[in-house]
Amino acid sequence: MKILISDSAFNDLKAIINYYTDEGVPHIGNEYVNNIISHIESLKENPDIGRKVPEFNENNIRELIHVTYRIVYLREEKLIHVVRVWRSERLLNLDDTPAKTKI
Repeated sequence: MKILISDSAFNDLKAIINYYTDEGVPHIGNEYVNNIISHIESLKENPDIGRKVPEFNENNIRELIHVTYRIVYLREEKLIHVVRVWRSERLLNLDDTPAKTKI
């Protein structure tokens, strides 16, 4: 199973690093992002481990919860497309997904 990271998800990961860098603890941000990436990589072998995103309730729109972050991804037949990495208290809506992604 191939995994793609959208620009929006990549920017989300950069924002995590930037936040902790601005707080004076860049090693925490780097550790968070490394752990999130490891969690994403587990999708290669287990693409259905994430739950359906409650806001959409569609089988192919799924998410992993990693501590305080939601890793939202589209589950396709041979592809996982990570679209966002957000704080878990945020709700997702269609306007928050990349324009190229069809939901």
